[in-house]
Amino acid sequence: MNPTDNAPLPAAFRRIGWSNLCAQFSEQVALAAAPLAAVLLLSAGPAETGWLQTAQTLPFLLLSIPAGLIVDRASRRRLMVGTEALRALSLLAIPLLLAAGGLNLPWLAVLGALGAVGTVCYSVAAPAFVPSVVPRQRLADANRWLELARSVAYAGGPALGGALVGWIGVSSAYGLAAALSILAVVLLAGLPKDEPRSGPQRDLLHDLGEGARFAAGHDLLRPILLTAVFFNLSWFVLQAVYVAYAVQTLGLSATEVGATLGIYGAGMIVGAALAPAIARRLSFGALVLLGPFCGLCAASVMLATLWLPSVVLVGTSFFLFGVGPIIWTISTMTLRQAVTPNAMLGRVSALIMTATFGARPLGAAIGAAIAAQAGTAACLALATVGFLIQLLVIGFSRVPRLRDIAELA
Repeated sequence: MNPTDNAPLPAAFRRIGWSNLCAQFSEQVALAAAPLAAVLLLSAGPAETGWLQTAQTLPFLLLSIPAGLIVDRASRRRLMVGTEALRALSLLAIPLLLAAGGLNLPWLAVLGALGAVGTVCYSVAAPAFVPSVVPRQRLADANRWLELARSVAYAGGPALGGALVGWIGVSSAYGLAAALSILAVVLLAGLPKDEPRSGPQRDLLHDLGEGARFAAGHDLLRPILLTAVFFNLSWFVLQAVYVAYAVQTLGLSATEVGATLGIYGAGMIVGAALAPAIARRLSFGALVLLGPFCGLCAASVMLATLWLPSVVLVGTSFFLFGVGPIIWTISTMTLRQAVTPNAMLGRVSALIMTATFGARPLGAAIGAAIAAQAGTAACLALATVGFLIQLLVIGFSRVPRLRDIAELA
């Protein structure tokens, strides 16, 4: 990879970056608060928290493709503003329901799913918007800053969410998340207008098929897609049961659960910050391979807590889950932007999100079902096997042999 350019990135990108930080921070505070509210206020167990995770990630499966088709046809700025405003409203509804005594697991799931709509649309629209405001040679640098902001949110959001739930209550966590989401809306509203491209309307199914054929037929995108599917399946099998496992088996408090999730974000910060230095020492293909390798190591450490219950091992696992995969995200997003025509980026991003992020509700549902039938230990073991598979998929592809991003031009 080329060394990072120290020149300032365009002002429009900086506005995207700040809105990304606010939106991601809002999401992470809410995601930390939801299972804690379910366990501490609604007496939920591992199976119930698993189904809650399924509901909160279902929009990734159902809406990624429609969002991608909209991104390639309509204003990306308006899409991000509207869906982020929807997230803010869904967050504000939870403390209102709690104050009225009407909060229950179904409401928590439905409102969490509505909030995830904002995440889906932002995640599809932003990668398609960035190449229009950032020069091609600065894409890797721009992606690194976006992922660094996300890493800060993943570090601070869960820790702050857990602390607020433990110290003040659930309403304070959701109030903060709503305020951050509203700030993201304001920042996004100030982006340059991007009117839909003129020209004849194309058939939706044709556009979808074109994007699918491109992604499935590309010898670099296909293994990345499959690897991400297995990673997300395995990650959410683990995530589905983690909070209940940590509280009920490991004996962690709400604050400690938030702290361990925050360590995941700290690992992301370290990985994003070190990415340029690591990229100068490794080939581009080895950089991509680093994420799946760290994922397997992290899952193995979490599995070891069954025999050696320790908050230190849990923290180590989450740190590894953050540090390697964030480098994977930066490098594979750069690869996708480099090999995909801009007019097709929305569709391809949506298809990849559907297959990868769409694996999240499936993984959460698998985790919930296995937890109900075989217990938490079986979930942790299955997750570790899945992380082994994702490493093998990418390891035996052409991707690790790539020497430099210039090969993708």
